[in-house]
Amino acid sequence: MNAFDALSENLQNALSKLAITSPTAVQNEVIPRIIAGENVLFESETGTGKTFAYLLPLLNKLETIQDHQRVRIIIVAPTFELASQINSACKSITTHKSALLIGGAPLKRQIETLKEKPEIIVGTAARLVELINLKKLKIEGLFAAVFDETDRLVKKESISDTSAFRNLLPAGTQIIACTATLSKQTKIFFADAKNVVLPPEDVLKKRITHWAIYAETRNKIDTLRKFLAAENPTKALIFTSRADQVENIYNKLTYKKVECAALHAKTDKQKRKAAIDRFRSGKEKILITSDLAARGLDIPEISHIIQMDLPQDDDFFIHRSGRTARAGKTGINVVIGDEWEMRHYAQLEKKLGIIVYPKELRNGKVVSPEPADFEE
Repeated sequence: MNAFDALSENLQNALSKLAITSPTAVQNEVIPRIIAGENVLFESETGTGKTFAYLLPLLNKLETIQDHQRVRIIIVAPTFELASQINSACKSITTHKSALLIGGAPLKRQIETLKEKPEIIVGTAARLVELINLKKLKIEGLFAAVFDETDRLVKKESISDTSAFRNLLPAGTQIIACTATLSKQTKIFFADAKNVVLPPEDVLKKRITHWAIYAETRNKIDTLRKFLAAENPTKALIFTSRADQVENIYNKLTYKKVECAALHAKTDKQKRKAAIDRFRSGKEKILITSDLAARGLDIPEISHIIQMDLPQDDDFFIHRSGRTARAGKTGINVVIGDEWEMRHYAQLEKKLGIIVYPKELRNGKVVSPEPADFEE
C-alpha cells in the first residue's frame, strides 16, 4: 500500500522535489481516512511524519475546488513555533496561499494579510477566535479544521480558547486531530473522531542513545561547556525547565566564547523566529531553550539533546528527547543531573524501558566510568 498514489500529480511532484518517495506508517494509515472524509484523531510518535499525514490529503482536496477566494483549511497549533513550522511545510508543497495568524503579532497586519484571500490558515486558537468574532476571518467555506499537538490544546490553560474556536466551526467541518501522546482528556474532547493509534516504532528505545552525566548544580553549566567541546555536536538542543536559566546558560556559554542562540516564552517573537531559523539552517549549532520548543518542532540533523534538568512531567522528557532521531535517523539524549535527578532518571529508565549509559568527562573526551569508579 502506498498512500501517495491517491495524491494529485502536483503533490507527488512536490514530494519528489523534497526527496520524499514513500509514505511513513502514519501517513499510510491516515491519508486514506482523511481523503474519505472521516473525522480522525491519531496518535503517533515524534518524528514519524504527522504534519504531512494531514496536510497532503487536505491539499489534495483543495486542488479539486474551483473557488480560490475563501478559507478552506484551518490548522490550530499551541505555539508560535509549531504554527510557523506548519506554515513553512505548507509552502514547501503547494502554491495555494497560506497565512500565519498567531497571538502576540500585530492584529492590523494580520487583517491586511486576510485581504489577500488565503485558502489555508495556520494559527493559535485565541487569535483565530478574535479574528472570527471581528468578522475579519470568514470561515463559511471551511471544509476541514486540524488540531495539532492536541494534548497541549486541551490542557487547563488552553482548553477554553480551543473550545471557543471549535464551537465557531461550520456544521459538517471535517475534524482532524493529532498528538504524540494521547491523553484521556483529548479522547473526550474529540469523542466524535475515530481513534487511530499507530503501533510504536520505539524511537526512544531503538534510535536514541541515552546518557547520564552527574554534576552538582553549581557545576552543571561548566560540565555542559566541556561536554560541547568534547562532542562537537552537529546540532545540539539544550533544554532547561526554567526560563531564567535559559539566559543564565546562554550568558555563561557566550562569556566562554561558545557560540549559541537562546529562546524562551518571554523572548520577542521576531527574535524567537530568528533564533530558530539560524539553528535550522545550521548557522548556529547550539540552541538553548525552555520547554517552549519541546513539542512539535521538527528541525533536521539535531545530533544531541542535552537536558539540564528533568521536567516534572515525564511526557516532556519524551518530547524533549524526540527532537532528535527524526525521520529514521539516530541521536543522543543526555541528562546532566545532580544526585536527585540521577535517581529520577533511573526511575524513568525502568518506566520507559530505555537503557541509560553513565558517562563522564575525562581528558577532553566523553567516556564510560572505569570499573574502579563504582567501588566503595
